[in-house]
Amino acid sequence: MATRKSGIPLSTISPKFLHANSTSHTWPFSAIAELIDNSYDPDVRARQIWIDWTRIRGLDCLSFMDNGEGLTRARLHKMLSFGFSEKKATKSHIPVGVYGNGFKSGSMRLGKDAIVFTKTRDTMSVGLLSQSYLEAIGAQRVLVPMITFRRDGHNHVEDGGSLRAILTHSLFNSEKELFAELRAISAAGPTGTRIIIWNLRTTTNGETEFDFDTDKYDILIRANISDKSNMTPESEYSLRVSRAHLARIWHAIRNIHDLVYVLLKRDKYVNWRGGDCLVTGLKEY
Repeated sequence: MATRKSGIPLSTISPKFLHANSTSHTWPFSAIAELIDNSYDPDVRARQIWIDWTRIRGLDCLSFMDNGEGLTRARLHKMLSFGFSEKKATKSHIPVGVYGNGFKSGSMRLGKDAIVFTKTRDTMSVGLLSQSYLEAIGAQRVLVPMITFRRDGHNHVEDGGSLRAILTHSLFNSEKELFAELRAISAAGPTGTRIIIWNLRTTTNGETEFDFDTDKYDILIRANISDKSNMTPESEYSLRVSRAHLARIWHAIRNIHDLVYVLLKRDKYVNWRGGDCLVTGLKEY
């Protein structure tokens, strides 16, 4: 039973809820929209976000990296937990979600496992949200291994168990590999956050639901699994978004950035697999 407070049992969350919660996203790009939106929250202040595909230990992975202010240990813990949100709507930013659920539902919709690397000016932290890990240890509630390295060297001594869990159940099996990912953030700026998602959702024939090969500068939904109920024949394919081809939005990840900022009315850079995309002039749509 969960720890009691004043003799009253605390509520817990079953690991199965991670999958059940992710089904709120029927369209994979809406899950990506949640992750994009998180990077542009006023308290994160990212100016750019990089979205890419990579292979690690033979597995297809999606990566999201921003050059925002990074997450403190406390904020990372809230991000990996449920129901904690500090998002507020402003004149310049209307968040997609405000219930502290976006990262969990979005990341777990895309894959079974996610690891978060984040750097602030004082700390570097790593957190793991992994269905595979929870299944492997037979967990009865959601556990989120998390470690923090302070620049002054005063690290959290209680992080030993979390470090062992991360090195055993993630794609990164040594502290050297973890620090390599933290250093990758420095290529974008002194602070920021990097998310890697793996064990991506697959189709019935075992392929990932994303097509990473047709266009090396884009990520597409495979046409045979997309919702075609309201689509024209031309939207079977992907082109860069334009006034003449907005119908193609259902298939190309580059276009989800346009969809998000039609709502948020923001002009920002997103780097899609090595190609910058500055979206402007969308307020008329």
